[in-house]
Amino acid sequence: MSGGTSIPPSENGQVVLELRRDLTRKYKIHKAKIETYWRSFNQAQRRKCIKAGAADGVVLQHPNDPSLGNVCKMTPEWNLRELTEPGSDFLLDLLEFRATKDLYGQYNEPFKGRPCDHDFIQEMMATRNLRHHKDFRGGFTLFLDEKDYGKHIRFTAGHSIRDDPQMQMLLRTRGLVPQEMGELILTRQIYLLQSLIIVIDDILEQGSQTRATKAPKSQDDTPHSALSTITPPSASKKLNLDDMISVSHNQRDSADLYLNSLSTEPVVLAHAVNFAFFSRPELVPDEKGRSLPVHTDKYISGAFFDAMHTAVQTAAIWNYLGRLLEYLGTLPRDKAARAPVLQEIANVCNLEYNRAQAHFKRHIQTASGLKFFKRLSNSYDKAGNARVGLKGDPTKLAKGDRQMQFMLRLCQTETTVSKAVEWVNKLASLHENNPTVREELEEREYDALVDLYDIVSFIQDVTPVISMPSLSRKSGQQFITKTQELEAELSQLKQGIDLLDFALPIDNLLEPGMADGALKKLDYYIVEKTGTKLGFLYEDTIEHCLASVQRECQKELDKSKPPAQGGEAGYIPFPETDDRPEVRVQQRRQKEKTRPTQASFFEIAPTKTKLVTDELAALSLQTFKVSAATAGVFSTLFDKSQARGSVPWTSFESALAELKFSVIPKFGSVYTFYPPETLAVNKSFTVHRPHKSRIEGYLLPIFAKRLNRLYGWGEKTFVVA
Repeated sequence: MSGGTSIPPSENGQVVLELRRDLTRKYKIHKAKIETYWRSFNQAQRRKCIKAGAADGVVLQHPNDPSLGNVCKMTPEWNLRELTEPGSDFLLDLLEFRATKDLYGQYNEPFKGRPCDHDFIQEMMATRNLRHHKDFRGGFTLFLDEKDYGKHIRFTAGHSIRDDPQMQMLLRTRGLVPQEMGELILTRQIYLLQSLIIVIDDILEQGSQTRATKAPKSQDDTPHSALSTITPPSASKKLNLDDMISVSHNQRDSADLYLNSLSTEPVVLAHAVNFAFFSRPELVPDEKGRSLPVHTDKYISGAFFDAMHTAVQTAAIWNYLGRLLEYLGTLPRDKAARAPVLQEIANVCNLEYNRAQAHFKRHIQTASGLKFFKRLSNSYDKAGNARVGLKGDPTKLAKGDRQMQFMLRLCQTETTVSKAVEWVNKLASLHENNPTVREELEEREYDALVDLYDIVSFIQDVTPVISMPSLSRKSGQQFITKTQELEAELSQLKQGIDLLDFALPIDNLLEPGMADGALKKLDYYIVEKTGTKLGFLYEDTIEHCLASVQRECQKELDKSKPPAQGGEAGYIPFPETDDRPEVRVQQRRQKEKTRPTQASFFEIAPTKTKLVTDELAALSLQTFKVSAATAGVFSTLFDKSQARGSVPWTSFESALAELKFSVIPKFGSVYTFYPPETLAVNKSFTVHRPHKSRIEGYLLPIFAKRLNRLYGWGEKTFVVA
């Protein structure tokens, strides 16, 4: 362009380019299925698909329907009459045109005798007074090839379009239009492209007969026996180190089983990826009110990566905490010798708190708390995530909304663990006294709150038991340093993975083989880039850090012993390591050659391992004669068919009461169930009451696997008396 013009970035132009690429790829992958399903649908099924992706399910009834304001002037073809007419291929034709025709063709060429985007908007502006709400006086928009499509042109001071022959030529050939018209054209294209992307997802969901989805079958909400039969065990004792080891193991097992469920249950995986995708920080408006469109498929692979990495990271932290507590139990009552491991425990607890707090904030800021946060444009953290902050003081922001005030306090970085206890307890008390308030939360917000509850409760309980010191940023940094380095390394890889052949749309993971294929490709990609599997990266970190802590403790013990008894003279420091990335990757590849063949503790690729351990093999053959209602509860839980149902929380409690389990409700939604002495396995298990008090969807296989691993229960364990 000439020296008298400037070309500022165009958000809408970039969005159109991305959405068109998304639509083209999705259409290419699923074209045959889309056509087959759509032509098999009756009008009611077609209407359901079209309305499912619309805000509040509201769509134009016909091209001239004025009920939605200017919508009929922007995208009149997106109406129920034309799109859903039985036997009509109008939607398929529109989809093919938008997915296969380049953007300039859509802008400049008619569709089935209808005006092209340029002519349509020009006509609406001339005949129906269509206008943009912003004033773009003096601006112009380019509509050329992909490089310049949708870019804005502004003339610098002292210059005019009349002085630029090139601009005059573009105006005559429709390569340049006034910016108001250009923005309206881009808005029309965004709406149509996004609507088509969404409707593909809904067509595939409604038409598929093979997805691992849940069915409407469910247990009755009415408990089949009095809840009062569940009673707490005898007086609770004062907590000791063994109790805290047991709690850490329960958290470890829960995290391990969740990771296992991600790799073996497509419904759990799709659920996690959806949550990661719709909680992206980029969806929070920035200080100018700008946010990226929700349906941008380029973020799907990154969301998949985040979901798996977060699960592995969480499982590793709880595994390491349990190992540290176990090691602490082997040490003598020597203050100096115990100091290194105590400081490491304190710091790792704080690490998990920070992780859970950031996870909680990520979901609050993109759901119920969206209006209270702002994204800082062009500002990113070490992991490459956009930075988001509160707009002000929580009490003033959420005036009159106690739940939101408490949650915003928990989101603040200055809210330390000790302060979090206060807000967690207030939130738990509010939910206990008014359960309907808790129900207002989105499921992903509730799940994130559960994670935060877990670590805050654990720190509150463990601190007096082991006299845990305060956080230190100088000592006890073994695991924190190593995991931060690992996170930085992995964050560089996230942008390079492409899983869209399996996860486009995300719920395509529910189709046979898609989840397995995506997990195996991710596993291979990480091995290729880092030299080993994701699970081994964390497993090796745990072993290295634990050995380092043990050496520090042993060094303190040896100081009090003469050299002849194995004092300081016997101490051998760690050899220095080369931290250059290329050397580190090569060292990992060498280690893989000598590593035993068993899978990592934190395996992400699907494996054919049995959940029932050898110790529980005999118990898996045990049966219990129970009432029909209790048998129905466990039948739903252990159902392996694609048609999963749901179980009300009260029915689950009542079923365990019939088996003589007792329960202690803790703060928040935490419940610990204790088996009767007559049960062969005397292990308790702690769970959170699920969102809206129903065990369904992704939670069913998780609950089933926990009961299977603990007690050996399965499909044939319970028979009607």
